[in-house]
Amino acid sequence: MKVILRKDFSQLGQIGDIVDVKNGYALNYLIPRQIAYHANEGNIRVLEEEKKQLAKIQAQELESAKELAAQFENLSVTIPVKVGEEDKLFGTVTAQDIADALKAKEVDIDKRKIEIAEPIKALGIYDITVKLHSEVETVLKTWVVRE
Repeated sequence: MKVILRKDFSQLGQIGDIVDVKNGYALNYLIPRQIAYHANEGNIRVLEEEKKQLAKIQAQELESAKELAAQFENLSVTIPVKVGEEDKLFGTVTAQDIADALKAKEVDIDKRKIEIAEPIKALGIYDITVKLHSEVETVLKTWVVRE
C-alpha cells in the first residue's frame, strides 16, 4: 500500500515522502496515529497545503528567534550562589538556574535551549550558548557571584 507521510518518521522518511508499506502496517499503525495518509490525489493536495502552512509557521518562528537574539546582545544575568572554601560552589549552576534568572528579567526561555559546555563549579564570568531556533544561536554572558 502506498502512503504519504504527514510527519517525519525515522524508519520510513520525511514529511511528504510517498512510501510503499505493508497493508497491515499502514492500516493498523501509520494511519490511525496520523503519521501517514492513503496516497491518493486528494490527500496529496491536502499535504501540499499543510506544507505551505508549516513553512509560514517556521518562517514566523525564525523571525521571532532573530528578534530575541538581538535582545540577548545587551543582556547578561547574575547568579548568586553559596560558596565554600577557596570559592568553590556547593553543587553547580544549571540551565534551570540560568532560565530562572532570565525569567526574573522577563525573558522566558526553556531550559532545554540553554547549552552549558562544561559544568559551572566556580565563580566567574561564563559565555553560555542559547539555541533559540535550529538556525539561530546566541551567547549569554553569565556572571556567577558569591551570595
